[in-house]
Amino acid sequence: MTSRKPQSMKPATAAKKLGIYLPATPAEFQDSEVSREQLDELHANPPEWLADLRRDGPHPRPVVAQKLNVSISGLARGGVTDALTTAEISDLLQNRPQWLVDERASMAAVREEQKRVRDAAAAKSQKKIKADPRHYH
Repeated sequence: MTSRKPQSMKPATAAKKLGIYLPATPAEFQDSEVSREQLDELHANPPEWLADLRRDGPHPRPVVAQKLNVSISGLARGGVTDALTTAEISDLLQNRPQWLVDERASMAAVREEQKRVRDAAAAKSQKKIKADPRHYH
């Protein structure tokens, strides 16, 4: 009987799952694989460096996009190609450059359209159920 090797991931994958910017992590994190157990432990009991990164950044682009309420491509259109710190994100939210205003409006329109499509599909599904003679009330 062979013992199974614990499943592990590359540091970039672990950083993505943790929502942190890999180049800002300690060298020992960047240079070693992370097991599922280690990842779970990092989630449950984050060390100081992880808590600092999550709080202050720099944050990876998906996190920046989420905090600014825009898409990742919207960040690129706005000229944001690098990780940003929490302070830089706060500054953008306070000063709201025109690209950010436009991208937030675009994201809101996309979400509204997605909601409309979901609601229409749900209404259509309800009509089918009511019209089906096999459906008992």
